[in-house]
Amino acid sequence: MDIDRPPNVSFFDFVGGAQLLQGEDTRTAMPVLLIGICVSGAVCNLLVLLIFMRDFRNGRGSEVKALLASLASTDLVILLLCAPVRAVTYYRQTWTLGSFACRTTDWFQHSCVVAKTLILAATTKAKHTLIPRTAASGPLYSPTWVHGALAFIWIVSMMFPIPQMLFASLLSRGSDFVCVSEMPVCASDFMSLFYKIYPTVTFVAPVIFTIAYYTKTLYTAVNHAPSPQHQSKVVLVLLCLSGALGLMLLPEWGTFTWIRLGYNKPPVGLMMFAQVLLYACSSLSPVILMTMYDDVRQGLVALWFFTTCRSNKRVPAIKCPQTEGNGAEVGANAVGNAVSQMKEATFPDVEHFWTGRRNTHVEDEHDPVPWEKEEKML
Repeated sequence: MDIDRPPNVSFFDFVGGAQLLQGEDTRTAMPVLLIGICVSGAVCNLLVLLIFMRDFRNGRGSEVKALLASLASTDLVILLLCAPVRAVTYYRQTWTLGSFACRTTDWFQHSCVVAKTLILAATTKAKHTLIPRTAASGPLYSPTWVHGALAFIWIVSMMFPIPQMLFASLLSRGSDFVCVSEMPVCASDFMSLFYKIYPTVTFVAPVIFTIAYYTKTLYTAVNHAPSPQHQSKVVLVLLCLSGALGLMLLPEWGTFTWIRLGYNKPPVGLMMFAQVLLYACSSLSPVILMTMYDDVRQGLVALWFFTTCRSNKRVPAIKCPQTEGNGAEVGANAVGNAVSQMKEATFPDVEHFWTGRRNTHVEDEHDPVPWEKEEKML
């Protein structure tokens, strides 16, 4: 992937994925890996979004659920719009998506990554538990506060990576094109300062603040709260999300900052590994929610019963159980109802037979076995 740097450029790097790589293994393995992460992560994020939509429709929404739904939407956008661009670039080894995509691909991906980090930081100010809907307490969540916070987060997230869009351009290489980022020498001093502030404000500070806040909150909930069970579970979920995001995005931010500060480029394998971790983070977040968050797990059970009912709605003998409580209780109740119905079932012919036998009186002179009666009398 060597290419000559122009003389009046202080920084030069590929945009939209490493290009001009040598070797068929990389050309085949990276697109397959990225597509697999894309498909699995998109399905998981769609399930999480459906569960949160169902909760809001049934009046069980909260501020933290609104922010987590926005986080799942951001992950879905990254997997559906950003990852396929990298897969195509690794497969073609040149840029084939045009000038507009070249200028906006890194800017859009960085906007989504920054928005993810700031959304998780905003959950520290959100209510983690449901509050009863009363006149004194108000609604379960404040749409105005949540909408205002999300609007501010996305405006800030789109403004910070603007240099990624300004310095990106197409460079001709024979009959093909490559998408590169060229920083002029006149802007090197300012951009060197900017690339020190940018990762600190948008990644390092929010992640450290979020992890420290949830660590302290979890310790307080476990040791000092009167009923810590539910609150500590929600806090643990948010702490795991923040920790996973910080660890899995650290290689991407590290290589990004290292290259733009003018140091030697890291190995190509490390940069590819950092990009894979970035997309894997968007696939891991919904898995954490589905395995650790009780409301999402119960929503999965409800969706499973709903799809089962729709598939069996033409069979009159099968009645779908109600999705009240957890899945084990629902299954046990269904089995118990079926057993009780079998016990209560009667057969008219057999009942008539035994009733007739009980009401039959045999006269002594017509008794076909009189010796049995004599033995009983003795």
